Amino acid sequence: MDKKDLEREFHMTGGDGKTSYARNSSLQKKASDMANHITLETLQQLYKETRPKSLGIADLGCSSGPNTLSTIKDFIKTVQVAHHREIPNQPLPEFSVFLNDLPGNDFNSIFKSLPDFHIELKRDNNNGDSPSVFIAAYPGSFYGRLFPEKTIHFVYASYSLHWLSKVPPALYDEQGKSINKGCVSICSMSSEAVSKAYYSQFKEDFSIFLKCRSKEMVAAGRMVLIILGREGPDHVDRGNSFFWELLSRSIADLVAQGETEEEKLDSYDMHFYAPSADEIEGEVNKEGSFELERLEMLEVDKDKGNEGDISYGKAVAKTVRAVQESMLVQYFGEKILDKLFDTYGRMVDEELAKENIRPITFVVVLRKKL
Repeated sequence: MDKKDLEREFHMTGGDGKTSYARNSSLQKKASDMANHITLETLQQLYKETRPKSLGIADLGCSSGPNTLSTIKDFIKTVQVAHHREIPNQPLPEFSVFLNDLPGNDFNSIFKSLPDFHIELKRDNNNGDSPSVFIAAYPGSFYGRLFPEKTIHFVYASYSLHWLSKVPPALYDEQGKSINKGCVSICSMSSEAVSKAYYSQFKEDFSIFLKCRSKEMVAAGRMVLIILGREGPDHVDRGNSFFWELLSRSIADLVAQGETEEEKLDSYDMHFYAPSADEIEGEVNKEGSFELERLEMLEVDKDKGNEGDISYGKAVAKTVRAVQESMLVQYFGEKILDKLFDTYGRMVDEELAKENIRPITFVVVLRKKL
């Protein structure tokens, strides 16, 4: 699948149905909640330094769940607090909020919630000091230019930058066949060439991302990036990559039962890469437009916040399905999905009973150089 096909087909499951991202993104919310104090402190510091009359905020990879507008509301409240502390006699800034995701994203569900969002803002500001907020959708890949030059003050990208712009071309041999047979991403059976292909694609994509944002952002603007990552130099561990290894095993299980074909598993490659802290820092320094202000590692508690008192494996299965369903349907069809994710949830729980699984998340704060 080439880059244009990927941009068109890949999206979180829309709507508010049983398998939708809106109803199955609690694990992401737990991590973003853990990072929330860093995000809001960064935004406060930005406002204190720049005091703009119009504040441009971009949410890149905004998706379509309830997390999107609740995050924007937190941003607005944070700026209001900073404003009343710093320049209480001046009018509030206008807020220009740009929601970005790939074209297949369910933007409609976000905009259907906007009336309630504005009602809540007014209710929270019943003293008449209600902010002026403009919200617009910006469909497209963030691995390219999105906004006019020097219009954005604050960029927030939560759980989006571990998705590459495309499946690395170096994963395919001269006949166009995948060299990563039996795996949907980097796994224990993958060769060194597979890891190198993914790392090379990450470096190219992250450099382009930084270069594009540097043109769009004002001096001293900030970015907060929440990225799935890995702890050390090894590409294979019992962290985020292990979840994709278990998805490979789950599909292989269905192949063994005659539910799908081995060729489909061998040709299904994901555009996912979990960078290490050193890799992130290295690319930031190499590209040169931003100063790394903060890089922290988070580990989400597996025992708290799983809705409906379900097991951790089932919670992960619901999340992965909401994230990957659009792509899996293209390759395997809808018929096998229920069985696939039942198997997957069971495998995650079985592996967790044997040994801990530690998916980690990085919170990265970048400051645009003057």
